[in-house]
Amino acid sequence: MNTIRAFCDRKNIIVSPRRYGIDALGAMAQGLFASLLIGTIISTLGTQLGIQVLVDIGNFAKAATGPAMAISIGAALQAPGLVLFSLAAVGSAANELGGAGGPLAVLIVAIIASECGKAVSKETPVDIIVTPFVTICVGAGLSMLFAPAIGAAASAVGGAIMWATELQPFFMGILVSVLVGIALTLPISSAAICAALGLTGLAGGAAVAGCCANMIGFAVLSFRENKWGGLLAQGLGTSMLQIGNIVKNPKIWIPPIIASAVTGPLATCVFRFQMNGAPVASGMGTCGLVGQIGVYTGWLSDIEAGTKAAVTAGDWIAMLLICFILPGLISWAVGLLLRRIGWIGENDLKLDI
Repeated sequence: MNTIRAFCDRKNIIVSPRRYGIDALGAMAQGLFASLLIGTIISTLGTQLGIQVLVDIGNFAKAATGPAMAISIGAALQAPGLVLFSLAAVGSAANELGGAGGPLAVLIVAIIASECGKAVSKETPVDIIVTPFVTICVGAGLSMLFAPAIGAAASAVGGAIMWATELQPFFMGILVSVLVGIALTLPISSAAICAALGLTGLAGGAAVAGCCANMIGFAVLSFRENKWGGLLAQGLGTSMLQIGNIVKNPKIWIPPIIASAVTGPLATCVFRFQMNGAPVASGMGTCGLVGQIGVYTGWLSDIEAGTKAAVTAGDWIAMLLICFILPGLISWAVGLLLRRIGWIGENDLKLDI
């Protein structure tokens, strides 16, 4: 056992929830953003402006989704060069064979392939052959054996969540909104979770609402301490900036969570607010306005499919209320109450920015 532990230490193979559940998952979200998300944004922009070259560029970016995710995961696991580059083939196989649950398949397969590649790296005189051979064969082999099942399982879970949200939009609207919003603020990836589960439709709309409640909520709630810099950093960046302050005083999280519990069911029951763009956008909130762009691309897809007649003024009003106005107002009002009763103190929300 000591020999195995020493070997793993030497190879930087660290089996831990943080390494795989936070570092790798967070990196995968960046890979998703740098391929599928940005590709969707570029192609949508090209479609709206009638610029075909932008549409083509966006499609090229989206086609690289699997490799981008796998390489991002390898980078998070500090894989050496030959392992990292070989993960491109692994990601392509896992994402394609995983179907709708491709991101989850890539996450699992890329982690295993990366660690196996690291284990053999620089152990033989023919490292340039052995390391990519092992990495690709392990990854592609696992993809062929398990990726379809992983994808089917992820799709089943995501489908069950979406079905339950359609069946019980009030309670599921609260549940999805609160949980995905919490995931966005924690040092894990809500975007990767939504992508892995394929969350769209009403469930996707509730997820968007929860993410926006945390981002806009903290941005408005902490304006007293952080001014305009904090407003933009959290409102268009990430509410994860507050995680250190949350550890010091968990009560500062109450206003955004209440905001998500309110806007979630409003999205599902009142506005029928749906996110039918790329599932990963469901977990992005207002980060670079990716969540809102995802909703908009979903509208366009629905119009093209004939399930929606046109984008209406009501659609835009719903987006403004769910994504911006209500999260800010609710968080500000609840935060004001908590400040008065002493649950939130001076500078409890202060960021070093």
